[in-house]
Amino acid sequence: MGKEMQSNMNSMYMEQVPEAIEAGKTNKNLDDDGRPIRTGTFVTASAHIITAVIGSGVLSLAFAIAQLGWVAGPAVLMAFSFITYFTSTLLADCYRAPDPITGQRNYTYMDVVRAHLGGVKVQLCGIAQYGNLIGVTIGYTITASISMVAVKRSNCFHKHGHDVKCSISNYPFMIIFATIQIVLSQIPNFHKLSWLSILAAVMSFAYSSIGLGLSMAKIADFVLVQMKICFNLGIGYKFKCDKDMRVPMDTLRSHPPENKVMKKASLMGVSTTTMFYMLCGCLGYAAFGNNAPGNFLTGFGFYEPFWLIDLANICIAVHLVGAYQVFCQPIFGFVEARCQARWPESKFITSEHSISLPFCGSYNFNFFRLVWRTAYVIVTAVFAMIFPFFNDFLGLIGAASFYPLTVYFPIEMHIAQTKIPKYSFTWIWLKILSWSCLVVSLVAAAGSIQGLAQDLRTYKPFKTMN
Repeated sequence: MGKEMQSNMNSMYMEQVPEAIEAGKTNKNLDDDGRPIRTGTFVTASAHIITAVIGSGVLSLAFAIAQLGWVAGPAVLMAFSFITYFTSTLLADCYRAPDPITGQRNYTYMDVVRAHLGGVKVQLCGIAQYGNLIGVTIGYTITASISMVAVKRSNCFHKHGHDVKCSISNYPFMIIFATIQIVLSQIPNFHKLSWLSILAAVMSFAYSSIGLGLSMAKIADFVLVQMKICFNLGIGYKFKCDKDMRVPMDTLRSHPPENKVMKKASLMGVSTTTMFYMLCGCLGYAAFGNNAPGNFLTGFGFYEPFWLIDLANICIAVHLVGAYQVFCQPIFGFVEARCQARWPESKFITSEHSISLPFCGSYNFNFFRLVWRTAYVIVTAVFAMIFPFFNDFLGLIGAASFYPLTVYFPIEMHIAQTKIPKYSFTWIWLKILSWSCLVVSLVAAAGSIQGLAQDLRTYKPFKTMN
């Protein structure tokens, strides 16, 4: 969960050079740094965190809880939720530098690292950040294709029975998803389409709620069956029956101080998403036990009502169509800005061409943008075809990005900002927390890599992967 929140909250591509304020003049529409005045509040910040974190990963939580059990599973989830909240508060204090209230603003995660740590750590942050974004876009291609396949399989099972194999290849649906992304990637100023975030949030809550509802229905059905058995067998078997029952910060206004508002928003966001994650994981585990599928909407823990399963998977696919763009736009912006700075005289890179489209008016396109963005989408689709394994790929992305972006950099920047003495008590326990999370991330990454290797050895192209 931590990696999803940090990547969504801190990875958005933002303009680097603020508008200049004319000397001696003030403008009520501009903030203290010359940018358009920020209007974000505790409510909007909390909403951004919640909608960013609750994604398709919630569908694998039942499987994760099943691997750890009733005690360790929720305990681990709570522990990492606390760590995520704690490091988020440290990061909130680093938004301004050197003072957390009156210092200069830093607009991106890399700017924050540059202001507090500098040197090679800025490049390491960029590698971790953009590597995570690339991994997520590949993961979204896999997940979207699995959901599209699940719609066809659901209808196949409904028509021919649950014992039919209904094997369908993921590859055609990955190609369909990539084709859609190639078109969407050419839309200029895509990040300004606010309706996309609203649609993605609605879709996210829709399929998560459907999954929760189906899990609750399965649990209720199991309980009713057990109660019927108990009444039929008599009160002497009551004990046995009871035992068997499984029961983003730069948008904030300046006052009050951004770091204080962001800490409250982080508490609200992490608390809400943790509760939602607990419900999805625990109710899913209660419904399926140790046989919980890797994705309880596409792994066919549920077969009926088939139309509801179809609706949930359509919601996942629609959500990921937009989410893919949210994660790839920072990569597009970064590469295009670097290329324009490196080759400012190249007409291929810098020239804009206008064409007229029916019902859309004038459209500006750039040849470099057309070639580069198309190539990026194709490459991510090819990688998705090579590694079409939902759970292990999701685990690898989380393990690779959680430690550097969620733990290491926030802790190191906090130590630098507050000038904590080396080998002091606070310095020691912060380092122990950082190293412990590093060990956990390495173990998780090793497990995911082993799982991917095993999946590759047994992979059959026309067997759908969940």
